[in-house]
Amino acid sequence: MISMFMGEYRHTIDSKGRIIIPSKLRDELGSDFYMTRGLEGCLYVYPKKNWELIIAKYKDIPDTRDKRYFMRIFLSGAINCEIDAQGRVNIPSPLVEYAKLEKDCLIIGVDERLEIWSKEEWDIFINENENKLSDIADTLFTI
Repeated sequence: MISMFMGEYRHTIDSKGRIIIPSKLRDELGSDFYMTRGLEGCLYVYPKKNWELIIAKYKDIPDTRDKRYFMRIFLSGAINCEIDAQGRVNIPSPLVEYAKLEKDCLIIGVDERLEIWSKEEWDIFINENENKLSDIADTLFTI
């Protein structure tokens, strides 16, 4: 069964690149999970079972230039993660830099994955897109 995540959790990242994964999410995430570059400047975090399904889907896509470009960026940043005894995960510096994580961060549940955002980048994303939400909903959910 695929995991489903939702909610918004505010945390900070420490100087060593560690962030606490909320206890409410840890059980569903599991002890063995994957993190990589996401879209729009965030990080994607997948439970192992969800990650394996995504990789299987990508393997079914024909080998085109777009697939190669996307997979290079997506997989070159991917790491297998574990949560430490304090509930933290260590984010490698290339991923910290990519997502512009400095101090205040958000972990949000987005269906089959978690996303880790810089609070500043999340605020920009929300401010630029919240007035489009009604139009997007109309497009996605028309009968």
